[in-house]
Amino acid sequence: MKTVFIAYDQAHQDNVIEALDASNARGYTIIPQAGGRGTKTGDPHLGSHAWPSMNSAILTVVDDQQAERLMERLHQLDVDNPLLGLRAFMWNVEKSI
Repeated sequence: MKTVFIAYDQAHQDNVIEALDASNARGYTIIPQAGGRGTKTGDPHLGSHAWPSMNSAILTVVDDQQAERLMERLHQLDVDNPLLGLRAFMWNVEKSI
């Protein structure tokens, strides 16, 4: 099992949900208001007067094959929309209940 954490510009919301659905990642948690700044490029998304835009984030736990498919879809979404910003991270799940 893998955990996939996705941080993205809120404009990506529908496309990220579509990527989850297409990867059969049924269970996930949405963090609707996530502030931050990318490590490479882009403006901060802090919800402030100076930086009013915001990010969202999703956390999902899926099997290894689903995680790989999801990461591929998310990568393509980021490549297709480079100005919006999307980052995804994957790590092993050691235990779940």
